[in-house]
Order: sequence, then C-alpha cells, then structure tokens
Amino acid sequence: MTRVGAYAPVLPLPAVVALLALPVGPGGEGGAGPADAVSALVVLYCAIRLLRDRKRPLSATAALVLGLPVLGVTVAAAGALSPGDGLVGFGRYLQVFVLVPLAVLLLLRDRDDFRLLAWSFVGLAVWQGAVGVHQYATATGASYQGRPVRAVGTFGAQDVMGMATVVSLGLVCAVGLALGSAPVRHRLTALACALLLLPPLAVSFSRGAWIATAVTCLVQLLLSGLRRALSAAAVVVAASVVLVGGFGVGTAMLQERVSSITQVTDAPDQSVTDRYTMWAAAKGMWGEHPLTGVGLKGFPEHRDGHSSLALSAGSDTEGAGAAYRKQPLLSPHNMYLLVLAEQGLIGLLAMTGSWLALLLCAVRALWRTRRTAGPGLDCGLVALGLLVWQLTDFAYADIGGPSTVLTAMCFGLAAWWGLSDRTGLASTGPAVAAPDARHSAQEAPAR
Repeated sequence: MTRVGAYAPVLPLPAVVALLALPVGPGGEGGAGPADAVSALVVLYCAIRLLRDRKRPLSATAALVLGLPVLGVTVAAAGALSPGDGLVGFGRYLQVFVLVPLAVLLLLRDRDDFRLLAWSFVGLAVWQGAVGVHQYATATGASYQGRPVRAVGTFGAQDVMGMATVVSLGLVCAVGLALGSAPVRHRLTALACALLLLPPLAVSFSRGAWIATAVTCLVQLLLSGLRRALSAAAVVVAASVVLVGGFGVGTAMLQERVSSITQVTDAPDQSVTDRYTMWAAAKGMWGEHPLTGVGLKGFPEHRDGHSSLALSAGSDTEGAGAAYRKQPLLSPHNMYLLVLAEQGLIGLLAMTGSWLALLLCAVRALWRTRRTAGPGLDCGLVALGLLVWQLTDFAYADIGGPSTVLTAMCFGLAAWWGLSDRTGLASTGPAVAAPDARHSAQEAPAR
C-alpha cells in the first residue's frame, strides 16, 4: 500500500481543515461555511463505517464524557424562543462538542494519523499567517484604529478572530510537535513553523488569542520537562528580540494593544466596555432563569433588556475587501457566560463537566506516557495544548464563524489522546483503529 493509501481512511479530517484556507466572500456574515458542511459528511462517513463493521467502539466513560453536553443543550433547545432557533442551536452545539469530536476520536487510528491532522493545523496556520502578514505590510487588511492593517487572513473583516484562532492553534500544534521525541528534522521544522507564526499572531491584534497562546505554550513547556522548557524559552526570547528589534514588528499600535491588556479598569477602550456590559447582561439573564437559561439563541433577544447605556450599537468593520458596516453584538464573547445565560446551571455544569473530565483524562494519559517513557509525547503535548488553549480562550470568545469547526476538531484530538485507551480503539479491528504496518507490535496501543 502506498503512503497516501495508508492514510486514506483519515484523509477526510485534514480535508476539513484545508477547506478553511478558502477565502470568505466579502461582506460574508461569518457563519457556517464549506468546512462545516464537509464536517457533517465526515460524521456521516464515520457512522457508515461503524454500521458496516458492527463494532461497539466507545466505552461507557468515553460516551459519558462526550455525551454530557447533550443534556443541557436539549433542555435549552426546548426553552428556545422559537422551534427554529432551538433546532439550529441544538445542531450547532451537537456538531461542535459531540459529533465532530466523536468522529475524530473514531477515525484516528494511531499516532501517525494524529500527527497528520496536527500538521494540517500547522499548514493552515502558515498559509493564513502569510496572507495576514501581507495584509499588514500592504495595508490591505481589516480596519484597526482607522487604518487597514489588521491581519484577518481569508476570513474577512466580519470575522476578525478567524485568522487569530487558526494561527494560534497552529502555533500550539507546532510547539507540541517541536517538544516531542520525533526525529530532529521534524522537531526543527516544527520549531521553525512556530517562530514563523509569531508575527501573524502579533499583527492580528487579538488580545484574547495572545493570552490563550501564551498560557498554553507555558503549560506545554512545563509539561515537556525543565531542560526543554529552558531551551525553548531561550529560542523564543531570542526570536522576539530579532523580530522586535531587527524587523520592527513592535510598532506603536502593537505596543499600545499590548499595554491595553492591563487597562481593563483604568481606561478601557470601547471594545472592553462593550464586553463588560454584555457579560453583565449574560449574568442578568442567568439571574432570571438560573436553572435552564433563556434558551438557545436567546441572548440577542434578551440583551437590550439587561444592558446598560454603555453598550454601543455594534462594532465598526471594514477593509480586507469589505465595505463599511456596523456589526451587531450578538453574544457576550465569553463561552462560559453564553452557556450560563442560554442554558442555565444545568447546561453550564454539563458542558464544563465534560470539558473538565476530558482535561483530567488528557493530563492522566500524558503523565502515564512520561512516567513509562512511552512514545507519543508530542501527541500528548499537542492534544493537551489545544484543549488548554480552547478553555482559556473561552474566557474571551465563544463559538461562531467558519473557524469554529477547528474547535470541534481540537476536542476530538484531546478525546483521542485522553480516552482512546478506554475505548479499546487499538483492538477493534481495521475499520476503526487497528494499527497498520507503520507501527510494530510493541506500539500497537493507541499512543
């Protein structure tokens, strides 16, 4: 079998990632895109394979951890303002937090498949980052402080977080791959990619992405061992000095954006004021409906009734091929508060309970790998890094836009790392997860 043929069963997953390289039409609303449609086909493809092979691929633990969000989402869908809103919201949450992660968990067969998907994240990030740096250098990006310099990649001005998310996740994957035990040339390639992704992340002007990426990379460095952590930190510091001092990446706007992170109470800008106001609105909705929330898709309808006059009419967006428009603020830009407002305590406990259980399983699997000096440390660092990034970024953002499908795949990669040993995926037969000729008999377990 050719090398491409060996990867054939898992190729639909990198295909979903690759579709995010396609440009979003100017003026697009930033909703579901081609990658979301293909992710639905991947779920269908996975279901057909399971039915064909008549296997029971999931343990009770895996089914409980990944199925727990369904409880809160179902209750909130029943309480939505309209059946249409409930159905759309139910499908979106099911896609992001249940179905696509399950498909990733079941389609990945071994560490090589995992690395292929991780490298696809890196490749997408390099492409989007290159487009973003070009936008910044040529002043063809989205508007920022009256100048068209904000790097948004192919996602357009209506989804300014899209490129920042893609680049951040690619950087996290590259750092995890560089800190693993793969051949030196692979680790050096991953390190080079991580350094290349620093400039586009900087010129995305996304404070939330900066914070989440910094926290995640610090966690990865600490988990990889003290020696590697110190070596990698030295490389990052040296690269930062070169970028800032040698190439002038630290422009006045960038420095002002960095300093604004600490000005959330003294002199916040309008975006911070809007965010605080919407957070307060979300808490107000929860206060009125503490158990079940206001229902899926209910935040926009209840926002004005719980907001102060400090909330602006919307954010101004233009540039990157799109005309000026006022983009309405339809979410609190905090996933935890969005779930609390729309799904209440039932939904929040179910959702965060699933995430916390997945995090604990991933940490336990990484600890076991390090203790036994087993292979796959890079996979563990990537999986845990992606999960930590998402859970940190959820404090500043929520789901929405084409890049959301990557969130679903991040949870799937974390589930494969943390739960695959409990699902018997290494011994369920060739259709689901049997190791192929790329691994010896000693490497047959999932990691």
